[in-house]
Parts: sequence; C-alpha cells; structure tokens
Amino acid sequence: MSIWRLVSQEILHRKLNFVLGLLSVVIAVGALLWAIASLRSFDRETESILKTTDEKNQRTVEALQKSTNEEMAKLENEIRKITKGMGFNIYIFPKEQDLGEVYSEGYASKTMPEDYATTLANSKVITINHLLPSLTQKVKWPEQERTVLLIGIRGEVPIMHQDPKKPIIHPVPDGEMVMGYELHRSLNLKAGDTVKFLGGEYKIQKTHEERGSVDDITIWMPLKEVQSILKMENRINAILALECNCATTDRLGEVRQEIAKILPETRVIEQGSKALARAEARNLAGATAAKQMKETREAGHAQLEAQKQQRGSLRAERESFAAVLVPLAVLVCAVWIGFLTFANAKERTSEIGILRAIGISSTNILLIFLLKAFMVGFSGALLASVLVMLAGATSQELRGVELGAVIVLAPVISCAAAWLPALMAAQQDPALVLREE
Repeated sequence: MSIWRLVSQEILHRKLNFVLGLLSVVIAVGALLWAIASLRSFDRETESILKTTDEKNQRTVEALQKSTNEEMAKLENEIRKITKGMGFNIYIFPKEQDLGEVYSEGYASKTMPEDYATTLANSKVITINHLLPSLTQKVKWPEQERTVLLIGIRGEVPIMHQDPKKPIIHPVPDGEMVMGYELHRSLNLKAGDTVKFLGGEYKIQKTHEERGSVDDITIWMPLKEVQSILKMENRINAILALECNCATTDRLGEVRQEIAKILPETRVIEQGSKALARAEARNLAGATAAKQMKETREAGHAQLEAQKQQRGSLRAERESFAAVLVPLAVLVCAVWIGFLTFANAKERTSEIGILRAIGISSTNILLIFLLKAFMVGFSGALLASVLVMLAGATSQELRGVELGAVIVLAPVISCAAAWLPALMAAQQDPALVLREE
C-alpha cells in the first residue's frame, strides 16, 4: 500500500481531526491576508482623501485668487483715483534753473521750448505719465490792484506708446479762466461772471474751494493766452507729470535717469509727500492681498498636514493590531496543528505498531504524518485564499505573489508544527507497542 493511499485513508477515516487542522490554517492565513489587504486599502483610501483635500484647497486658493484679483483691480482703481487726485508729483524744469528760487517763489524764472513735452511724449518713457506743460509767473492785476499767480496750461500731452488715460487737469477753454478761492471770495465772484484782466475780458469758467496753499491766489488760463500776455510764445517753464513707477526703492533716481536721456537740458524734482503716499497706498494694497493669499495657503497646508497626521495615527493603530493578531493567529495555528498531530499519533499507536511490524520504516511513518500536515496546510491556505478572493473589494488589494507565498509557506509551517509529535510517533518500538496492546 502506497504512502499517499495511507494518508488519504487516514484523512477520510479521521475527518474531524483534518477539518479542525484545516480550520486553524484558514483562520491564520485569512488573518494574514486580511491584514495585508486592509492596510493597503487604508493606504489607498488615505491617498484618495489627501488628494481630494489638496484639490479642494487648490480650488479654494484659485477661487480666492480670482476673487482677490477682482477686488485688487477695484482697489487699485480706487487708489489710482485717490492718488491721482493728489495731483502731479514730478516737475521738470530747465537745467539752469535755480531750485532755491523755485522753492521760494513757487515757479521757475527760466524757460524752455514747449515742444519738450511733445518730445517726451513721443519717446519710450515708462516711469511717468500725464504730461502737462505749463507757464507760471507772478503778475500785477491792475484792474483789481493786486498780485496774482498766473498759470497757463493746455491739455495733457498723451504718451504715444501708453493706453489713453483720463486727464488729471482739464484744459481751460479759450477766453475763460479758473480762479482760486481767496480771489473769487474776496472779489465776490462766481462761475459765469465776466472780469477784466490785463486789458482783456474773460469769463470765469470755474472757482476752486479753499486749498490752503498758493492755489488760493492763482488764476489758470489757456497756455497760448498766457504766452501771449507774457510775450513768451512757445515757451514754458515747467512740465508737470505723474510718477507711475511707485513700488521701487529709487523711484526718483529712475525717473531722472530716464528723462535725462530724452531731455538732457532739464532737471527733475519730486514732491515727496505725494509720491510717498501714492507708493505706500499701492504697496499696502499689494501687501494686503499677498497676506490674505499666504494665510489661505497656510490654512490649506495645515488642514492637509492635520489629515496626514490623523490618517498616519489610524494606520499605526491598525498596523499595531495586525502585528499582534497575525503572529498570534499563526502561533495558535501551529500549536493547534502540533496538538492535533500529537493526539492523532497517540490514537494510532497500535496502527503504527502494526505498520512497523509488517515492514514500514520509521521514516515512512514520519512521512505519513508530515504529508497529512502538508495537506492540512496546503488545503487551508488554498481555501483561505479563495474565501478572501470571494470577499470582493478587499481581494483587489492583494497581489498574486502574496497569494502564492502563503500557499507555499502554510504547508511548511504546518509540517514544522507537526514535526516533533510525528518524530516521536515514528521512533516508537513496535514490539513494545504490540505487547502493550
């Protein structure tokens, strides 16, 4: 009779023993495969959650960026309007002009060609805009017996390579004038009235509110008329401009450097308080937007890191549980198989003695027990793999190499567990066994 037949007959004869061993292997292998699949599924779920959170944060940041850009555009427009209302902050004078005289008198006594403004506008200047040529001088107003500051202005000269901009100051129509607060108040004049000035008759187009500066005793008239009155045709003594590069550290230096290349016979001064206020306003707006974006990104990053830590803690807990469960299940399975093999050997003592008496070697006896243990391990691992595969979603996390490994290792562990009781059974003396029986 072959050894395989003896093993199969033993399994059929003692079904309960085989089933109990098979069940222990199924539990142990199932626990191992479940732990692998569960951890891998958890990792995949974590990756999906973190990806979703990151995408959500990105959408939030993009939405905020869009909203911020829209708000910043509105804010920039409002700031532009406010800062534009501050007036011109760059003044271009003839190169030989004494600035001390400008500061004391309020205007330049030296003049330069009016077409300097056109030359500057037709250049590629980028640091200034809103060019306004003017001619300013103190004059006697004999009809009213007082001294006034007369300013001749024209329409702003458009810079050719820039988009058209709304002018800061509108030109005064021919035959009309604009009057400062102290003049129209003291003379009891209002818009629409007609006055005589230096032999001519002019209509008051507009009157200004009190400004608390030299503007209160100023009269504005068309540039051509002032040039004619002062006999300075095609001459001006200043070009007013608005600095547009307000965010750099050396604003005035850049303006001077650029204008010097275009109009070398001029010099540039800056009205500091206005320039500084304009720069601070724009910088504050930019800083506010940048701070808001930074805080949003940091909040999103913190949320993502919190989720990573939370998922990491949960995985560590699951891993710790699996690290206890799987070895314990394998140990219990091995002990149980060893116990079943020992009980089976004890129960078959007389059978072993007979087999030895008819010539079956101790090696073959040992082989019978080990083959049965092998069948228990192999069948249990195969059944556990099938059951896990039938579980559905969990089985998708398992790889073929892992299933193959447990089908190979389970019989090996089963045989190792059965080795000692099987060896003890195979080494029994048949004479003693049969005499006792």
